[in-house]
Amino acid sequence: QVQLVESGGGLVQAGGSLRLACTAKGIPFTILHMGWYRQAPGKQRELVAAITPSGSTNYGDSVKGRFTISRDNTKNTVDLQMNSLKPEDTAVYYCNGDTYYQSGNYWGQGTQVTVSS
Repeated sequence: QVQLVESGGGLVQAGGSLRLACTAKGIPFTILHMGWYRQAPGKQRELVAAITPSGSTNYGDSVKGRFTISRDNTKNTVDLQMNSLKPEDTAVYYCNGDTYYQSGNYWGQGTQVTVSS
């Protein structure tokens, strides 16, 4: 019954911006530690950004200063604002939710982000 649904992916030119959104259903959103991960062809899945229920954030080294994660607990959503995009940001981006204290972990289906040179 738990669902995480991503949206907002697409094609953008290098230097441009894109905003991803993830909506959670079937679970109390306020208990979830949320994160965005990405996986490019031939590469390992990596952490992009994470945010705790209280709003504390953490970012992967490759996106620090360019991406911003935020959450709206009234709408059960977490967003990823992506600025100054580079071709190496091209990947499938996945939304993740973790209950931390209850050992629950959930993944969205992913959304494709393609950055052209």
